[in-house]
Amino acid sequence: MNALASSRRIGRADLTAVPSVLDDLEAILRHGDTLYDWAAGQPQPRAMRGRAPVYVATLPASAIAVVVRHAWHGGLLAPLTADRFRRPTRAPVEMAHSAALRAAGIPTTEVLGFARYAAALGLCRVDVVSRYVDDAADLGMVMAGLTPFVDAETALTATQRLLVQLATQGVVHPDLNVKNILLRPAPHGIEALIIDVDVVQWQPTHARADTMRRNVDRLTRSVRKWRRHFGGDITDARIDAFAAQATAALRDAPSAPLPNS
Repeated sequence: MNALASSRRIGRADLTAVPSVLDDLEAILRHGDTLYDWAAGQPQPRAMRGRAPVYVATLPASAIAVVVRHAWHGGLLAPLTADRFRRPTRAPVEMAHSAALRAAGIPTTEVLGFARYAAALGLCRVDVVSRYVDDAADLGMVMAGLTPFVDAETALTATQRLLVQLATQGVVHPDLNVKNILLRPAPHGIEALIIDVDVVQWQPTHARADTMRRNVDRLTRSVRKWRRHFGGDITDARIDAFAAQATAALRDAPSAPLPNS
């Protein structure tokens, strides 16, 4: 977890957050709202990606723009487990991974905090708060031609750089897909960010080529699946070339494994 984060108990909720947003989030919880309900109720909240709507809102005191996401289970048991989790949930892991990745120079969103709410049978529900990344779109949106600020070729080049960074640090994302890569304008051009990082694995002792292969295989499967469902101009030949170029770029990259966190 972020070393600067603090935890507070507010009624039936417990809050963990970095100092810049801690008082704002506590005030929202003391008002009686969950963080997610508060964000959903803001004027013209912006719904984003996720299993359920994900909202963008501006914190009242700090004026920091944040994304608030309510956690839901996926998979076959989702209808039974829904949004109830065993403590400590994945939220502390996601916050710790976010901080570790950014410290290693890997672009990702900044997890600012989370709140857990007591539920039946000792379980809990959880909201996660991240810093909003302005003018960003995921790779799936780019492939569908919905992002005027970046084209697919530029996005793939930026994604290739991200894959090299992951491989040199020994980071495997077992759920790497077109929705888990964000593209945004940056001073040096278009930058790719990795998100949904609670599941990432640090394997610095593994061969870098193996790390690259695992990430590339997962992502290219997602690209092909996305193309089947939503269309796009990326051919199989271009996908294969993307994978080969990422692997070739890794050979020239300096080694800098990330210590286990």
